Amino acid sequence: MMKNIWLSQLIDDKKILRELGTGNIKTVTRDTRCILCRGAKLLCGKSRCPVLVRFYSQAKTKPLIEGLTLEGSSPGIFCGRIGYPFVSIGPLIPPIIGDTSFLDTPELWQGKTIGDIVDFRSQLVRGKHRVHIKQLEKNKIVELTREIALSKSSTDVNAEFFRKPSGALVLDDEIQPYGPSAPLKKLDLSSIKTDHKIEKAFYDTDLKAAEAVLILYMKGVLVSKIQRAFSAGLFGIEKNRKFVPTRWSITATDSIISQNLLEQVKTFPLINEFRVYEHVALDNRWIVLMIPSYWQYELIEAWYPKTTWNPEGSEVAIYSSSEGFDGRTTYAEIGGCYYAARLAVGELLEQEKRQAVVVIFREAHPGYIMPIGVWNVRENVRATLKKQSIKFRTLKEALNYISTKLDIKMKTWVANSEILQKLIYQRKIEDYLKSDKR
Repeated sequence: MMKNIWLSQLIDDKKILRELGTGNIKTVTRDTRCILCRGAKLLCGKSRCPVLVRFYSQAKTKPLIEGLTLEGSSPGIFCGRIGYPFVSIGPLIPPIIGDTSFLDTPELWQGKTIGDIVDFRSQLVRGKHRVHIKQLEKNKIVELTREIALSKSSTDVNAEFFRKPSGALVLDDEIQPYGPSAPLKKLDLSSIKTDHKIEKAFYDTDLKAAEAVLILYMKGVLVSKIQRAFSAGLFGIEKNRKFVPTRWSITATDSIISQNLLEQVKTFPLINEFRVYEHVALDNRWIVLMIPSYWQYELIEAWYPKTTWNPEGSEVAIYSSSEGFDGRTTYAEIGGCYYAARLAVGELLEQEKRQAVVVIFREAHPGYIMPIGVWNVRENVRATLKKQSIKFRTLKEALNYISTKLDIKMKTWVANSEILQKLIYQRKIEDYLKSDKR
């Protein structure tokens, strides 16, 4: 079969790992002393001091939110997870009147720097109101928060807090950053312009949540807007509706959409060549390798010392998660990034009506100084796949090329890749049949 033609070229070539990759892995000292550095000497090895990035961004906003009231145009909502099933829900409010939808639409953030993203996200003051996840109609604050999630554009808000908003910029690898927060005492909205596509799903109380997500996606609603509505409990059978913490709604939406795309992808013919796509953004290097065989998928992330998830290490830390043709039965070790990248890959293959084995390589270098949300993975893999691929005749040629684009040696990537190890080392039934014929 065509899917195994290229395998026979690899089985007898045991030199492949020794021949691939000549890059060096750079390490730095573990001795980081912020109190001695004060952001001036960059002793942590980062290109910019993350403490000062946060400080300067918040300093621009702080004078505008000194009191107990705040007027602004809310682009979205947030639902926390601490204390679940009791959660804090409420609007994200910048001290700005006008179209602020850009502040909560990560699909529009390609090309922005980490400083840009931190700057405009730190303007968002989070209003918090404590409710049980099933209390969707408890009071006016709950009702108005859900109306914001139904809105097509940013909504003018007048909020009153029990205390002055405070706190550091919230940074997380799953959710977008946001600024200070405070408990809500009162919330008022001006008239809103409802997104009629989301509204239709909201009023269909017999429509399952997963079905609502897929229908809206197929109608062209942005993934970030679907995630927001999902979090507000706008979807599902009426008796089952509930608030969903924002971080969970993000991954759930990515997972639902990508799983549906892949069920279609698995019925398509294979691609005809080995493809390599490449992209660089926010000091992350992205490589997507596509192999002509039946669907398998793996995301491998390499975090350099002094990056978000390897702050004190002296060596590169590598993690991976994968799935075979039948998918996964457990949550991916890497977390939400896995499903975000899978969605982007599924979109391209579904568009082309083809299937493939897909391996994504991610090198996170020290310039990636802080986490800014899982959207970064989804949108950058999308951006990678929009570029023209480079095509190769064999896996060895493709891996040789990739090794020139990444610093880490290919043998290290292979050692941390379940899929690449199988493709290189495992002999298939067809190979034994060929041997018998000889």
